[in-house]
Amino acid sequence: MTAMPMPMEYRQASLDFERFLLDARDLAGLQTTNQAYTMVQAVLQTFRRRLEIEDAILFADILPPVIRAIFVAEWDLEEPRLPFSGRIAMTREVQALRPDHNISPDGAIADVAGALRRNIDEAKLDRVLARLPAGAADFWRA
Repeated sequence: MTAMPMPMEYRQASLDFERFLLDARDLAGLQTTNQAYTMVQAVLQTFRRRLEIEDAILFADILPPVIRAIFVAEWDLEEPRLPFSGRIAMTREVQALRPDHNISPDGAIADVAGALRRNIDEAKLDRVLARLPAGAADFWRA
């Protein structure tokens, strides 16, 4: 009996995540990947708050492993689902995560969307977003 080889997405997950963080950092004009990490985490949590669990799983399935882990980490399933609101209000929500350590710019959502689109299959992303509630596709517009 032969063993199934480890999928490449898991074998190089750290390298892929580092490339994604560098893209997010550069697009946002941040100084460090630590700053980019906080921004990415906040954007993912802001998006997640607007999805039913089934929709969140559809979205998570297309994310690379480390981004997927961040997306589902520390999820409060009792937290009320929020509507997709204007970009400014959702950006303030992004900026509210760990405010003493968060310097996410006003373009944070678009910056993370741009980095995500550079690092995953955009066609697959757009197919999944089309199945999600109204507002999901606009959220991930770079």
